[in-house]
Amino acid sequence: MSRVLVVDDDPNLRELVSLRLQKAGHRVLTAASAGEALAMVDERGAPDIVVLDVAMPGMTGFELLPALRAIDGMGALPAIFLSGRVEQHHIEAGRAMGATYLTKPFSANALTKTIEKLATVQAGW
Repeated sequence: MSRVLVVDDDPNLRELVSLRLQKAGHRVLTAASAGEALAMVDERGAPDIVVLDVAMPGMTGFELLPALRAIDGMGALPAIFLSGRVEQHHIEAGRAMGATYLTKPFSANALTKTIEKLATVQAGW
């Protein structure tokens, strides 16, 4: 399955998402901040898909996604914003970046199906 990087400052949410995606057969890496995510990519290589919170201290998910996509070979990195920010302008901003935008609280099935859809597109099937 896919290698998914989950970036969220909430440790409970990271664990919940990680367990759910692992149960679905995905390999999951987690990071608590944008800096940690960038260091992880530098050390372990590019993920297939990234799941990002929007509101994080330091660098937001909206700032992190372009930074990740600027890394060599990651220009088309599929992304999912998983956020408590439900205002239409946040949703539109995420979608304008070519990302899927899911709001918290979220359906674990919706997240898993979105990951599988992105993985299929990524593989060219």
